[in-house]
Amino acid sequence: MAGSTPVSLSAEAPVRAPATVAEPRKTRSISPALETWRRFRRHVLAVTGAIVLLILVSGVLLGPYVWPVAINDIDFAAKLQGPSLNHPLGTDDLGQDLLARMMYGGRISLAVGFAAMLVALFVGVLVGSVAGMASGWVDAALMWLTDLFLALPTLPLLLLVMYLFRDSMKKVLGVEGGAFVLIVVVIGGLRWMPVARLVRAQFLSLREKEFAEAARSLGARPSREVIRHILPNAMGPVIVAASLDVAAAIIAESTLSFLGLGFPPDIPTWGRILFDAKDNLDFAPHWALFPGTAIFLTVLSINYIGDGLRDALDPRKVLGK
Repeated sequence: MAGSTPVSLSAEAPVRAPATVAEPRKTRSISPALETWRRFRRHVLAVTGAIVLLILVSGVLLGPYVWPVAINDIDFAAKLQGPSLNHPLGTDDLGQDLLARMMYGGRISLAVGFAAMLVALFVGVLVGSVAGMASGWVDAALMWLTDLFLALPTLPLLLLVMYLFRDSMKKVLGVEGGAFVLIVVVIGGLRWMPVARLVRAQFLSLREKEFAEAARSLGARPSREVIRHILPNAMGPVIVAASLDVAAAIIAESTLSFLGLGFPPDIPTWGRILFDAKDNLDFAPHWALFPGTAIFLTVLSINYIGDGLRDALDPRKVLGK
C-alpha cells in the first residue's frame, strides 16, 4: 500500500530502477576544406565564375584535340569570313582560323597569368613574412621598399623593361621562351607589393596569438613557427589576393601584346589578336569580338571567384549569418 511504513526496521525499501541517461548525440567533425567549400558554393556568382573559368580552361587545353587546325594555315579565299561551319569563329585577314588561334593564344595568356601570380605570391609571402616576424630596421626597410615599388607607375615601367630587355632575352631563351619568361618576371615583379603588405599584417596579428606563444614556449624555432603555425593561418587572405593577381596579370599581358611589346606577331595571344583586329572593326567585328569576350569572361570569372573565396575564408562573415 502506498505511503505505508515497513513492518520492521530490517525490512528493505523497494528498489527503484535507475533512470536512463540519454547519450549525447554524436556530431560529425567537418574538415576545414569541406566547410570552406560549403561556404563557397553559397556564393552564386563565384560558383558561376568557377564554371565559366573551367569551361575556358578546358576549351584551350582540350580544344586542339577536337579542332586540330593549324594556327598558321593561310587561305586567302576565306579571309575575313564570319562564323561558319568550316570556321566556327570566323577567319582573319589571312584566312587563318580564329578558333584554332584563340585556343593557342588562350593557353599562353592563362599560363602567363598563373605563372606571374606564382612569382608575385612567392616574393610577396617572402618579404611579408620576414617583415612580420622581424622588428626594427628590417621591417622598416622592407616596408620602405614595398612602398617604393607601389609608387612606381606600373604600365610605363612594364613598357620600358620590355623595350630594353626583350631582345637580349630572346637571344638567350628563344623567341617564345624569352618573351614568356620576361613577361612573367616583369608582371609578377610588379604585383608582389599588396601580397607583402597583407602577409605582414597577418603575421603581426598571428604571432601574438596563443598557439604561436605555445609553440615558442615549447622551443619551436622561428622557421618552424612560421612554416607550421603562422603561415597556414595567414593563407586565407593571401589566396584571395593571389586569385586577383591572375586577373591583373592577364590584363597586363593583353595590354602589352595589344601595344606590340608582348609576344612576337606570329604568336596569337588574345591581346595580339585584338591588336591585329583593331583596323578591321568596321567590316570584320567578329575578329575582335571573340578575343575581347574571352578576356572579359576570364577576368570577370576570376574576380567573382576571389569574392567567393574571401567570403568562404573569412569566419566573421559566416558567424554573422
